[in-house]
Parts: sequence; structure tokens; C-alpha cells
Amino acid sequence: MQKCAENGEMDRNTPIREVKGVGPKSGELLEKKGLFTAGDLLTWYPRSYEVPEDPVPVADAAEGPSALRLYIIGNGSLFRKGPRTILHFQAADATGQVRLTFFNMPYLRNSLKPGSEHVFRGILRKTATGRLYMEQPSIYDPDEYDRIRGRIQPIYPMIGGLRRNLLLSLLREAAEGVPVPEFLPEGAAAELSLVPEGEAVRNIHLPETEASLRSAVERLIFDEFFLFILGVRREKGHAQVRLNPSPMRMTGGPERLIGALPYSLTQSQRRAWEEIRSDLCGDTVMYRLLQGDVGSGKTILAFLALLLCAENGRQGALMAPTEVLATQHMASLTSLIEAYGLDLHPVLLTGSVRGAARKEILRQIEDGTADVIIGTHALIQEKIRYSDLGLVITDEQHRFGVRQREILSEKGGMEDTPVLVMSATPIPRTLAIILYGELSVSRLTEMPEGRLRTKNLALPQSERDKALRFLYRQVREGRQAYVICPEIEEGETEGLTNVEDMTDLLQRVMPPEIRVELLHGRMKAAAKNEIMDRFGRGETDILVSTTVIEVGINVPNATVILIENAERFGLSQLHQLRGRVGRGTEQSYCIFLYGGRERPERLEVIEKTNDGFRIAEEDLRLRGPGDIFGQRQSGAMGFRLADVCEHAALMNKAAAYVDRLLAEDPAYECGALKTVDFRSI
Repeated sequence: MQKCAENGEMDRNTPIREVKGVGPKSGELLEKKGLFTAGDLLTWYPRSYEVPEDPVPVADAAEGPSALRLYIIGNGSLFRKGPRTILHFQAADATGQVRLTFFNMPYLRNSLKPGSEHVFRGILRKTATGRLYMEQPSIYDPDEYDRIRGRIQPIYPMIGGLRRNLLLSLLREAAEGVPVPEFLPEGAAAELSLVPEGEAVRNIHLPETEASLRSAVERLIFDEFFLFILGVRREKGHAQVRLNPSPMRMTGGPERLIGALPYSLTQSQRRAWEEIRSDLCGDTVMYRLLQGDVGSGKTILAFLALLLCAENGRQGALMAPTEVLATQHMASLTSLIEAYGLDLHPVLLTGSVRGAARKEILRQIEDGTADVIIGTHALIQEKIRYSDLGLVITDEQHRFGVRQREILSEKGGMEDTPVLVMSATPIPRTLAIILYGELSVSRLTEMPEGRLRTKNLALPQSERDKALRFLYRQVREGRQAYVICPEIEEGETEGLTNVEDMTDLLQRVMPPEIRVELLHGRMKAAAKNEIMDRFGRGETDILVSTTVIEVGINVPNATVILIENAERFGLSQLHQLRGRVGRGTEQSYCIFLYGGRERPERLEVIEKTNDGFRIAEEDLRLRGPGDIFGQRQSGAMGFRLADVCEHAALMNKAAAYVDRLLAEDPAYECGALKTVDFRSI
């Protein structure tokens, strides 16, 4: 196998460490990103594309994206700022000079020698005194740049610690050398007006024209929908009804709790609760999707269902996608128990619970002492044995795969455990039917009384100072604020704001009594929980974060969210982020800062309405299949390329073809399902 890989004769199953150019260290880095084989490289898709322009003289260059052919002056200067290294060079051509800055790349002193000539491509900026500079530009040999100039070039997510040139070389070799078989039935691609699978995989990495790239992306998006929908249909059967072997009896606890709450359920909450209760006590097994906008009151309905389950002498499990959200659910349920004297005995099981505490919780789950189990993926581990699991609830269900939900439900000890899946992701009803064809759907269409509509404002980034002054006034009045950035650290993506620099900025411009902290997904779970706990207790005034706070965080005192580079997020994700405020009785505000001169049309949509379902429908009407050359918007189901709103036409095409195949052959199997794990989507 080693010899074949080195001769370029790779196949999809060639281990990544046997691919030419991959050593032990680079192999480890690739495997950490889930790239275990040469075939896995083919799914490391570009995040965007560019067409390198002709280099221009410094004197003619304008601020913004530029390519400059420069020679290096001197040896450069290297210094440290905290954990980061910062490297400065002066470079010039015959018409002027530019300062080049590189972060965490000290090794460049070995290649950017005095007098050496290179092409530098990046964002050209100007200081207040008129000096030109570039930060973290891409570096090219002049001959290399001449070869790619004017041709479509993929831009990939970089892998920390892995040399850019090595990653690009591996991806190119895989695209050119790894055979990709067609997995659709013979003639199907042509019938569906799709390019063959192998052509699509090659052209997404090595596009010759815009048309070939568009065709490639269209085929691969179709594939994602096809495999997902086929997997869902196969696993559960289309609209299959199963008899309930152990229906629950009506009990008085849920209605007593509803009557004691300091607020009334909305009409849609009442309707959804009746549907859930009827399912649990009915003749068929519940398999229901509870779809409600951010803050519409899904959690209280989940607690009512858990209470009904416990009063029937059975256990209920609530699985959340993050420890922060699971911990928050536990705190909310505990508050209800204490306030209303509920006879519930909940436990919290996450990856952070270890040692003797974990053993005790596992014992309580196994012997039935615990009747409500709240946790993360820890709930589906093999060592966990439930006494009598009668209800499974998954929160933010799009964060879980089909198989993860099934593993938990199978722990009920019978063929079908009732399942309630909850989602705040706004998906139009027609799309929900396609994606969740095996579920009954309940929708919460109203907001609880007393909630003030969040006020929205979209501003260009040039007006950031105005936004920060407003944020400061809110904090000074005792409120808290979020600032959301798309990147963690400088240099990940050109032109995007990152949490580290934004935290530094806020700590400089805000008075010292304003407490600022940062949060991002690379932190350990315990650290993230601690930071969120401090914010929840009001010990932090401004939390600078990536989208890790998108799901479920509930801090009623937070009244402002400022979203940097809002044009880089999809409407659904912007709406989810906005849902972190407006959770208390005070007026809340959402400020969208966008790059560029013109305000994106979708920001006009989200300014006008706070209704997530209307946003999803409007997004569908406005964009249809979408523009693959723009920043891909975050998909509601976590697909790599597909977006259920942006690519609705392709999803409809895939769903129709799946249903046709299964109608012709109910036992139809697709070979790609053996290598593509749709359940992880």
C-alpha cells in the first residue's frame, strides 16, 4: 500500500499516513480533523473561491484586496505579544513601500530573505498617517503566481500546525488521482440533469470555469440531501405508524403545574401540549417534532412531558447538544421543583461529571432513583443502563444525527420509546415535511406575554464606534451584552473580526470597571461552563464570543447583542443569535455590523421581522438555490454544503427521487451509505 500511494495510485481507502508527503506529525493533524483516508481529503471542501488579479505597483494600489510584487527590505523584526508571535517586514517596489505583518509565523524569516522578490496578496490598508500595510497576506513565488493569475482558485480552511502548501498539494493530488465511482443508479445523473460524481468531486477542487464549479456544487449538494433523506426514510419508514405497547395514563401533576405558573401558556403551547399528552397516552408511539421560534416556550412543554412520565413511574431523558445547555436545563428544572414542590428526582450527566459522582449518578439511573436524566451525548454511552426509560427528548435536534436519537430511544428496553425532538431552527413547513417526514409536527407560533420585540439595526462596520457607545450605555445601566465574531484569532480568514482582537479592543476602550471576557469553541468544556456561569450570575458585563453561544443560552439580563461581519452568517443563524437577547422584561436590541459599502438584502429582511418562520420563508423566496460564489450560509441541518432554505429546489428534487426509488424498491440500498455516514449529519 505504501508503494502504491507513493506512486500516486491512491484509492479512497488509502490510509492518510500512507499518502506521499504525509509524515507522522502531519498525519496526526489530519486525523484530528477526521481525515483518515485519501477519500476523506475529497470532502475537505473549499470554503470560498477567488480569481487572483494582476499585481499592481504600490503607487497605483487602492485600499482593499490587492496583489503586489515586492522585494524584501532587511531581516524583519520579530516580537511576542502574549502567546502570539508578530513578525514585521518592510517590502517595496520601484514606486513605494508596504509594511507586512504575520502572526504566529516566525519561520517566515527563513524564506523572506533580504532582496528576495515575492507576490503578496491580501487586504491593503492605510494608517492614519498614510502608511500602507498588509496583515497576513498570502505569499507566492512570482512564477507560481503567473500560473494561477486569472484562474479560479479554491480557498480551504487551514489546519493548525499543517503547512499550507502541503495541504494544498494533498488536496490537488487527491482530486486528480483518487477514483470516484458513481453511486446513483445508471443513467440517473443525466436524467436529473446532474454531472457525474467523479466530475463533480474534481471540479469542486479544480474548477476550470464558473459553470463547471456551479455544476459540481449542485451535484454535491444534491448528494447530501439524497443520502440524508434516503437514510431517514430507510431507518424509520415513511410515515410508518407503530402501536404503543405501554401507553401512559393521564395524571394531575402537569395540569396543576400549568395552573400554578405565574404566566399562562399561549394558545399554540396549549395545542402542542395536548398533542404531546395525547401521543404519550395514546395507541401509537409518539415520534413528534416540536418546532418553535427562539423563546417561544418549548422547554416548559418538555418539563411537562417529563413530569407526566415520572408520575407514570417511568424515567424520562432530555439530551442537549452542549454541557452549557444541559446545565441550564438542570438549573431551570430544579428551580421549578423547588418553587412548586414537584415530586421529581433529576440528575445531570455530562462528560465533566467523573469519579465517584459519576458512579453515583449511574447507580441512580440504573436502580430508578433518578426519574429525570438530563445530559449531553453522555446519555447514550454503553455503560449507562436505565431502569425504565419511557420518554426521550432531544433539544436543538438538528445538532444530533438520526442514529444518536435512536441509540438513546433504544435504551428504553422496548422496540419503540416515545421520542420528542425540539428545534428552534426556523424551517418552512414544506421543508420540515421533507426532512422530518417520519415525525408529526407541532409548531409554536406565538411568543409568551410580556416579551418585548427586540429592536434591530444594521450598520456598516465604519459605524462600530456608535454601536459600542450604545452598548456601553446599556452596560452602565446594569445590563449585559454579547459581542459575536466569526473567527477566534487573527489570520484565520482575511477581513473578518476575531474574538481575541475584539476583546483587546473592548478592554482598551471601556472603563476598567466594565468586565469583559471571551468565549470560543476551542476552550475546554469546563472553562466554557465557568465563563458562562459568571456571565449568567452577572459577574461579566460583556461576553465576546463566537457562535458557540448560538444554542439555548438564557441570560435574561443580557439586552444587547452586537454581531460582527453579519453578512457572513445565514438568516437562520442570525435569528438564532438574536434569540440570546429579549429573554427578560427589559427592551432588547440586536445590532448587525456588516462589511462593504452596501447593506445586504437579507439584513433588511431580518431588521423588519423577529418571526423566525417568516424569515425562513422570505429567505427561500429571495434566494432560491443561492449563489455558490458568495460566503455559504450556515445550514440548518449542519450539512457541509447544503442549506435547507438556500437550496430548497435541490432538496425537493432529492426527496422526490428518493421517494420514487423506494416506491420501485422498498429495500433499495445505496452503496454510498456504507462510506458516507448520514447519521452524523
